[in-house]
Amino acid sequence: MNQLKTHEFKTELWLPVAREKVFPFFADARNLETITPPWLHFNVLTPGQIEMRTGAIIDYQLRIHGLPVCWRTEITGWQPPFSFCDEQRRGPYRLWRHTHTFEEKDAGTLCRDEVIYAVPGGALVNRLFVRRDVEKIFDYRARALKQHFGIKN
Repeated sequence: MNQLKTHEFKTELWLPVAREKVFPFFADARNLETITPPWLHFNVLTPGQIEMRTGAIIDYQLRIHGLPVCWRTEITGWQPPFSFCDEQRRGPYRLWRHTHTFEEKDAGTLCRDEVIYAVPGGALVNRLFVRRDVEKIFDYRARALKQHFGIKN
């Protein structure tokens, strides 16, 4: 049996903002456009209001290194205001499972992201391209979240 080689990426960001304000921002799928780097040309394609819940399907379009990519995710876990999980159902990865958690800490919110993913081409492609891209995307995301919530660096 061919075992899928997965990689893990973890990051956390503390925001001096109550979880009651942070979680609703993430619960609006369209806000992903706000915190995604402009070089990805990211757009939510799903029309209308998106009800976030377990089983919700969200379609996106973006560009990865200039190549257009359609991406579909399913919300596979939904426990407001504590956590949610989205998993790729169609897209560039062989596996993408992103767990978001929100913990009240020090009069603010500790936002944690854990991504388990697998890429075509395995470890070499991950090391040369994907891991670096994922790190840059989440670095941008942290800066965008701070800006959105009016936090100076």
